[in-house]
Amino acid sequence: MKIVGIAGSIRAGSYNRALLRAAAELAPDGLEIGPWDRVREVPLYDADIDRDGERPEPVEELKRRIGEADGVLIASPEYCYSIPGVLKNAIDWVSRPGYRSPLVNKPVAIIGASGSVVGTARGQIHLRDVTFSCLSLNFPHAGVLVAQAGTKFEDGRLTHEPTREFLAAYLRQFADFVATRQVKPGP
Repeated sequence: MKIVGIAGSIRAGSYNRALLRAAAELAPDGLEIGPWDRVREVPLYDADIDRDGERPEPVEELKRRIGEADGVLIASPEYCYSIPGVLKNAIDWVSRPGYRSPLVNKPVAIIGASGSVVGTARGQIHLRDVTFSCLSLNFPHAGVLVAQAGTKFEDGRLTHEPTREFLAAYLRQFADFVATRQVKPGP
């Protein structure tokens, strides 16, 4: 199974990009997580150019990658109790046209890392609402909330063994979820 991994952070030392790297490393056999790391290049959503042949190239690539994938894994920080604007903007582009988006019936899993003591719990709630509105199949799991991330990563690598074990178990469960879903094209 091919999973596209999207980080909602553009920060060079992003814990969430490091969390996606750890996910790719810990993925079970048969699950390949390929990162899409161009969220910084996606311009603000503009309906005037949201047409075939006119969309910006990074948007077309993201839509294609999601369309070709068996599922999506989003790693996002939490900003102001919600998700970063760059991530929401990328999803806005991909969500259109409504009911024909590559996110329709696509399994989506959400993970996140933050320096705070609550991790990304509130942001993940908002992200679930956003992906639900795209008619995605949200993975029914509490998610991976890496709190106090500064104590769990070293030199861009997830080193906290209990978190690595939890992430690996989460990915096995997500692989089972993706395998058992009847993913059908949107209407």
